[in-house]
Amino acid sequence: MMPLHTVRPNIVQAIRAFRVEDLRLAAQDLGQHFLYASLGSAQSKQEVLEKIAEAFLFPPHFGKNLDALYDCMTDLVHKAGSQPGFVVVLDQLPDNPRFDREAREQLLDVFRDASDFWGERKIPFRCFYSFQ
Repeated sequence: MMPLHTVRPNIVQAIRAFRVEDLRLAAQDLGQHFLYASLGSAQSKQEVLEKIAEAFLFPPHFGKNLDALYDCMTDLVHKAGSQPGFVVVLDQLPDNPRFDREAREQLLDVFRDASDFWGERKIPFRCFYSFQ
């Protein structure tokens, strides 16, 4: 069974009932990129961005800010050639005073904007997240 049939192609949503492994297999079945970042040990925005950059294999010049994250998730990948689609998992986003609700929303907004970018190009971009 393919869990992604029930999820619209361009969305950022809580992982809820989905299991990470099921999402990985669904992405594999669809021939899409599976990008997974385990963020449980990150405490601050900087650490979250570093973990994402490391997990997603961003280039060394990644600026470790939200604009650079957007550029890496959109323009950089777009220039690399045609894309089959994306399943992104941001696992265990921190929930603490150094990475509060506002910081989480700013981060998720980048992924929402990336989802819109790919949606305009008719390329599926599904991002799932969970909190600690």
